[in-house]
Amino acid sequence: MENEIQELVASPQPELAPVTVWTDKKQFDQLLRAANMLSQTSIIPATYQGKPQDCFVALEMATRMGVSPLVVMQNMYVVKGKPAWAGQACTMFINSCGKFTQVKHVYTGEKGTDNRGCYVTATRISDGVQVNGVEVTIAMAKAEGWTANTKWRNMPELMLAYRASAFFARVHCPEALMGVQLADEIYDTEANRSATRTSTLTAALKEENTNA
Repeated sequence: MENEIQELVASPQPELAPVTVWTDKKQFDQLLRAANMLSQTSIIPATYQGKPQDCFVALEMATRMGVSPLVVMQNMYVVKGKPAWAGQACTMFINSCGKFTQVKHVYTGEKGTDNRGCYVTATRISDGVQVNGVEVTIAMAKAEGWTANTKWRNMPELMLAYRASAFFARVHCPEALMGVQLADEIYDTEANRSATRTSTLTAALKEENTNA
């Protein structure tokens, strides 16, 4: 008997799967109750009101990201049938991911010209190294066809900042975006395409997974 115990202890044990809302019924039920409650309030965005399924997804994402559910609800939309973050959310996620400090947007080139650009720079907390993101320019936007989105003509400085934040996050802290694009990225890449429109976050996520 003693040998059997020693043999069991010495043998490699299978790793236990992490406990999540999807594997723990108590957590699932608790989140479901919270989603139902939130869906009946008037302080959340109108697109979530009366939609407990969408509230559930937002709550689950907020839990994994370590942010308030209202942060997700106020910054996530369904754009052309896809879940998407608002442009300003990306910089917020970079600042709150815990990896960087002194996050700044740096503009380059001459305002109003094709060489006008922007990139994000930050100091990595783990080693104090300055990290620079990819520079985005108006010339790049034109070459990629993003300017079919009228925002690039009406508010180029803001669009440069939003896209620079997205590029930085995708390279240096992709987990902060949870694999979700920015709303303007979707508009830019699909400005000239027809897209199936869905009205709920859960439908958009389902379509996203089907097309992946």
